[in-house]
Amino acid sequence: MPMTPSRRTILTAGGLLASGAVWSTTRSTASASPAAPAASPTDGWTKTTFTYAMQKPWNLDLSDRYGNSGGVHRMWVYDTDEPLSQGSSTDPRTEMRWQQQYTSGRHMWDADVYLPSGTNGATFVQILRVIHPDGTPATDFMLNAYSANGGTVRAYDSTVLKTNAYDTWFNVKIAHDASAGSVKVYFDDELVRTTEDRGPATRHFKNGVYHHGSGRAEARFRNITYWTR
Repeated sequence: MPMTPSRRTILTAGGLLASGAVWSTTRSTASASPAAPAASPTDGWTKTTFTYAMQKPWNLDLSDRYGNSGGVHRMWVYDTDEPLSQGSSTDPRTEMRWQQQYTSGRHMWDADVYLPSGTNGATFVQILRVIHPDGTPATDFMLNAYSANGGTVRAYDSTVLKTNAYDTWFNVKIAHDASAGSVKVYFDDELVRTTEDRGPATRHFKNGVYHHGSGRAEARFRNITYWTR
């Protein structure tokens, strides 16, 4: 499997042609017809089976950095931990590496996410370009957690998408149309980010903690779902 390069230098790359979107509401009158319910981001999509492999510091047992209780996957890592492979220059991680690779079509990662207080500088979900042309980035998109404002979620380390994110569950959906080259991000089913991917590649989803920051980083996940269309 190709090694993932250190991504400290690409965190500022951000998305391209980004724009946000806000749900609009209209006050109804007595004579108006009831408003139709808002469409779900998963309307028209199909739940699809997925598999994954666990990645963790090479010199530790998986149970030292991963737990699964009641359907909640807990992954944590320290900035002083070893990388995935001995001698690698990559940052420490504990991640679920999805085995479903794709080059085209529509693919969506969906899960409830919990970021404990103190997690700072860690990627908790990403679209990794595992095979990509020379000179192109190693990721199509990343969500990172920082400690400012009660826990801040950013696209890479630039655009703020959520504050007060610590110690609460929220739903994240990342819909990638690899044929059209677009990525849409939803928090609690509200569209918060639209951007372009980084061009043709073979890619897959990853979630957990890939730690570019300091101290201890942890993320928890439940109701993990893969959607395709």
